[in-house]
Amino acid sequence: MSLERVNPSELSPATGFSHAVTAIGGRLVFLAGQTALDTEGKVTGTTLPEQFELALTNLLTALRHAGGTPADLARVTVYATDVADYRKQAAELGRIWRRLAGREYPAMAVIGAVRLWDEECLVELDGVAVLD
Repeated sequence: MSLERVNPSELSPATGFSHAVTAIGGRLVFLAGQTALDTEGKVTGTTLPEQFELALTNLLTALRHAGGTPADLARVTVYATDVADYRKQAAELGRIWRRLAGREYPAMAVIGAVRLWDEECLVELDGVAVLD
């Protein structure tokens, strides 16, 4: 299996994401939306960076148990209840991403959501990975 990240020079610079990711061979893993729920099912953290870190950790935990690594992520969608706050804190969120998932960025989108399943949640991440 191989993933190729495609970032054409005709598009804006890809900072913290890839414009396209091609996958050849492999097995698809669809990752359910993950929020800042701890092992007891309680929302943890009150700030966007705190919740983003746990949501990403949860997503990567599910991926690891499916046999994958962060480099196998082809697509991640971020649902944020406050996109303006997400943009304002993008540098910190990027540091969290790089610390937990590295610099092999999937194709990504950030979508504004009025509310998530648990009202206290500020962010949710889902994804698709391609494994060998």
